[in-house]
Amino acid sequence: MSDERKIIAVIKRAMPAVVSVIIEKKLQDLQKEMPHELYSFLPGKEHGQKFPTKLPKFLADSDGMVTVGNGSGFIVQSGGLILTNRHVVSDKNAQYVVILNDGRKLPAEILSRDPINDIAILKIKASKLPTLKLGNAARLELGQSVIAIGNALGLFRNTVSVGIISGLSRSISAKEDDKSPSQELRGLIQTDAAINVGNSGGPLVDLNGRVVGINAAIISGAQSIGFAIPVKAAERDLADLRKFGRIRTAYLGLRYIVLDEHMQIKMKTPVAYGAYVISESPHDPGVTPGSPAAEARLKDKDIVLEFSGKKVDTDHPIQDYLENKEPGDEAELLVLREGHRFRVKVILAERR
Repeated sequence: MSDERKIIAVIKRAMPAVVSVIIEKKLQDLQKEMPHELYSFLPGKEHGQKFPTKLPKFLADSDGMVTVGNGSGFIVQSGGLILTNRHVVSDKNAQYVVILNDGRKLPAEILSRDPINDIAILKIKASKLPTLKLGNAARLELGQSVIAIGNALGLFRNTVSVGIISGLSRSISAKEDDKSPSQELRGLIQTDAAINVGNSGGPLVDLNGRVVGINAAIISGAQSIGFAIPVKAAERDLADLRKFGRIRTAYLGLRYIVLDEHMQIKMKTPVAYGAYVISESPHDPGVTPGSPAAEARLKDKDIVLEFSGKKVDTDHPIQDYLENKEPGDEAELLVLREGHRFRVKVILAERR
């Protein structure tokens, strides 16, 4: 079979299991959140009309719900289990609806959100649904062909793009919006397959039709640079869900900057490696109150040099070590504080 025919066959098999995830809010709730100054920019306002004081009712459907965003997802269990990105379903005040490939529109329950790997698991009430099988992202090679499927720009359902694996184990800092704090995503798959707004949460599949990644991010202003979360993280989350009914991730409770030579100069630290504990604001302290780090009496400007005997640096940040730990595990930290080094043991908690 030619590569072209193989790609077409994979798309035909995969497409029925790809869904659109619609984000909805009640009109009255949206009115409380949206600044009045923006009302005049809404569609349907005629030139010369008085400045509106309420959101127009035409924005809402018959149930009074307004669509405020969208993303993609894919079915991994015929009973209605769906994988998508956490940032697609991050608003706990919103309601979520899934549109299946056959056009059915069903309410979705958020079973779990993984804030570390940007993965969420949804559930809809349905049966005998088409599914996608998970592959092995560890076997990916540079230049390997992949296919991204999703709901591009929120307008074009069932959009596919073909590309190659451009890079592996990439790290980026991403933000959901201008008001959200940056989140570091590590170990990502880089691809030149077009990933657009709305594609988030859709599958990145290989030419065997197996999911190797979850489309997650694009670089603003760049072309042919997209990123997907390796499917291994989703497998861990699904296993947690089966065993515990939720995603369980080990939690330390530190906000930090990983030091290198550049950051050493900027922060005026005595070393060029380690996790430098720093508060972003009074509302985002370097050490989270009540966390394992707080119980160990860590504080701002501490530098965590080692995690259980392993060096902390830009290639091996604390988060990488936490991914191999379970809540309740013990870890030993080597800490540098005001020129003095000391070791402290912590019992890792479960992230809530």
